[in-house]
Amino acid sequence: MTTIHVLDDTTINKIAAGEVVERPASVIKELVENSMDAGATKIEVETMAGGTSFMRVTDDGKGMTEEDAQLAIQRHATSKIREARDLEDISTLGFRGEALPTIASVSRFLLQTRPKDMDLGTRVSITGGKDTEIRETGCAIGTTIQVEDLFFNTPARKKFLKTTHTEGLKISDFLTKLALSRPDIAFRYISNNKLSIVTPGNGNLYDTIEALYGKLTANALLALHFEAEELKITGFITKPSMLKGSRSWQTFIVNGRTVQSRALSKALDNAYKSLIPKSGYPFAVLFIEVPQRTIDVNVHPQKTEMKFEDESRVFKGVYKAVIDAVRPQGQGLGEMAAQVERPERFAQTAMEFVPASIPLAEEAVSSQPHLAQASFSSASEEYMTHLFGAPAPAYSFREASPLQQEKEHPEGFETGRMDFVAESMETEEPAGEALSYEGGILPIGQVDLTYIIAQDRTGLYIVDQHAAHERILFDKFSSRAEAIPAQQLLVHLLLPFDGRESRIVEEHKELFSHMGFTMEAVGDTEYRLMEVPADIPVTEAEDSIREILVGLEAHTRISPKDIRQQCIATTACRAAIKAGQELNFRQMQILLEDLTHTDFPYTCPHGRPTILKFSTGELAKMFKRTGFGF
Repeated sequence: MTTIHVLDDTTINKIAAGEVVERPASVIKELVENSMDAGATKIEVETMAGGTSFMRVTDDGKGMTEEDAQLAIQRHATSKIREARDLEDISTLGFRGEALPTIASVSRFLLQTRPKDMDLGTRVSITGGKDTEIRETGCAIGTTIQVEDLFFNTPARKKFLKTTHTEGLKISDFLTKLALSRPDIAFRYISNNKLSIVTPGNGNLYDTIEALYGKLTANALLALHFEAEELKITGFITKPSMLKGSRSWQTFIVNGRTVQSRALSKALDNAYKSLIPKSGYPFAVLFIEVPQRTIDVNVHPQKTEMKFEDESRVFKGVYKAVIDAVRPQGQGLGEMAAQVERPERFAQTAMEFVPASIPLAEEAVSSQPHLAQASFSSASEEYMTHLFGAPAPAYSFREASPLQQEKEHPEGFETGRMDFVAESMETEEPAGEALSYEGGILPIGQVDLTYIIAQDRTGLYIVDQHAAHERILFDKFSSRAEAIPAQQLLVHLLLPFDGRESRIVEEHKELFSHMGFTMEAVGDTEYRLMEVPADIPVTEAEDSIREILVGLEAHTRISPKDIRQQCIATTACRAAIKAGQELNFRQMQILLEDLTHTDFPYTCPHGRPTILKFSTGELAKMFKRTGFGF
């Protein structure tokens, strides 16, 4: 008996499914691309539970006869190519003839199709690659394919699927990019009985982008056009002021095929390099046309990658096209970059030191033991809102001592300790090294309105005011088992989202409410913001929500507990005082004291240091004073 044997067709199809059908989105991609190749002008996609239980793709393409339908469900049966040399000049999206039989081998598959010159159509049903039934049926012109219970007969594959929310987002991503590649086709996507994507299908790329991403993105678009020998690049990018949180907002379409390319992404990054901060990515939809013979589309089973004959030439073309589009008329790139990267309030030519107050008389300190011993407890919520949720007080601490400020503004200095409930903290990490000051802490001043300089009996402290306050707020928010207190807005804010963002908002509506953001839908992709966390300035509310959305999109694989902690970190960052904000003596002292009540006082939630200490001995060594008696 031989040890090598030929596999049966069912096993072969299931193995092939591993290459073509990775997840529900892979099925949608194959079916929709087939519809596009069939000349469809309208394509409707409907899914339930992220496509894991139900998917249906309907088009108005040319349809198939009964004979063609029977052949279409066989492996390597295709109308796209006839021989090997046809691979050098492929103009269709699909061509290997593997999609339908491999999908049918791991699902309950139903196909209905009718060409326009026939009165009746053909119905093909297959269950797990077996029990094929073919008969005539009444149906509309075009093709409808229904896929149910994906991977029902391959449980080992099914257990590797992500949550239905994640799988649904993958489908939305595929459809968004396919819709961008064909603005002449009207797409409709219905997810869990809710209309999620609608494009006009009028052939106008700008209108398609607006339908998918909203007016806010459309208003920031810049058109680009570049032509060289056998290379043409068109499309849209956004102004440097409009950044997105991930590369998922970048779409590259080469000869009508949506692809992923590190070279094209790198060209885009290099063009924007001097114009944007490192924390964002520009939006882009680029159409690239090259001779078909100069590319290889068969280097990936799902045809999502492409090999260029001359990658360097395409790289340079994309780079120049983007540079020409973003350069303002009569203005150099350097000038524009300066405006984007260096806001006016941070454009300081020299380091500036601002004293905390005039020196305190010794008797004044002794008469106020709470200053000498630094026995301040954490500020009350009312004071925190007053202090950090509103602009800095109009008075200047350079004109009045802290004692005078407290006397003149008593309402801002009511203090009381915040109750930190250790058992409600959602982190399993042990508490870090505690922070304490010897003999109390005394603020000296600010450097560049960013770093607090302070001292105690044993040394000098330099504190990043934003990072320190971010840590304080993070611990405060994390300690709350209940929802974070919110403030109602007198004037509600209308927030426009694209289809993807609105689905994430709807999916995590309870989480946003728990974080203090109360929103309600007022349309398919617009939400009314009615409440924001009490510690967040209203001007920061929209940016906070959008940053949280980016985090939710990027971390769909982690646990709900971790997602909440990351959302809290974003909220704390937005609510914290910023670099460039002037603080008075009392504000600095309360901030320094609050830092001692946190579990991890030496770093912010993102890992940046909050406080540096130079002991008296270390300062003496720095100034070469060791060994001297003075």
